[in-house]
Amino acid sequence: MNPPTVHEPAGYSHVTISAAGRLAHLAGQCPLDLDGTVVGPPGDYAAQTDQVISNCLAVLEAAGARPSDVVRSIVYVVSPDSAVLAQVWRRLNASELAPAFTTASTLLGVAALGYPGQLVEVDLTAALPDA
Repeated sequence: MNPPTVHEPAGYSHVTISAAGRLAHLAGQCPLDLDGTVVGPPGDYAAQTDQVISNCLAVLEAAGARPSDVVRSIVYVVSPDSAVLAQVWRRLNASELAPAFTTASTLLGVAALGYPGQLVEVDLTAALPDA
C-alpha cells in the first residue's frame, strides 16, 4: 500500500499488511557457500549478491514460502556509495527473488558486516501460506 499523502516509492511499498497467521523470520542471509566461505574475489558485489539470492531462495523454500510471501526486507550493503547500493538493488530485483522487494523494503549502506570480506546481507520476513 502506498498512501497518496507520501512520495511514490521506486518499486517497493510503504506499507505491507498481511493477514494474521504464521510468520517466518529469516536470519540475515550472507554470501556464504556450503563450506561457510564468503564467495567471490574481494570486492565482488555481484558474486556475493548472487549467493545471497541463492541462500534466501533455499531458506524460503525450507520454510514453505516463496519470494511473493515476503512482507518485509532489509538489504545491507557495505558501501557509502549510492551507485554501489543501486547496483546491488538492481541485481536483486532482476533475480528470482525480486517479488520479495516489492513489499516494505529498506536498503542500507553500512560500515561492516559479520564475516571478513562480506559485502551484502539480506534479512527477510515472510507470511507463511496456510498449511
